Amino acid sequence: MDESTKKYLTKINLNSSTTREVLQRTEQGLNIEFPLDYRLFIEEFNGAEGEIGPNSYVVFWSLIDIIELNEACGVNEFAPGLVLIGSDGGAAYAFDNRDDSKAIVEVPFIGMELDEVKTCANTFLEFLEFLYKL
Repeated sequence: MDESTKKYLTKINLNSSTTREVLQRTEQGLNIEFPLDYRLFIEEFNGAEGEIGPNSYVVFWSLIDIIELNEACGVNEFAPGLVLIGSDGGAAYAFDNRDDSKAIVEVPFIGMELDEVKTCANTFLEFLEFLYKL
């Protein structure tokens, strides 16, 4: 993980690393290839929880939780093409897997529908910057 990403993670509780095999199984199970910057983050830390910047609190789910919570939230039924990766408690954050850009989007848990999707960033680093500036 590069320093430009780590600077946003100083107040966040980081999990332990995971294996490339777990990452690949998760991607297969969700039918997605995560972007490289997120892959590096999730492989090194396998999730995190805490503050990013002065006003943002976020939970980045572990790989095991990603699969379970996408199923529990009914993503395939209510917002097909999204892959949820975390939350701020009121909204979910997801990769939009409907096209190759895989932008990171926000969608409400209640009323989860594709017309409620708001784009936050095009890369994981941009997403951390977005959260930092909220």
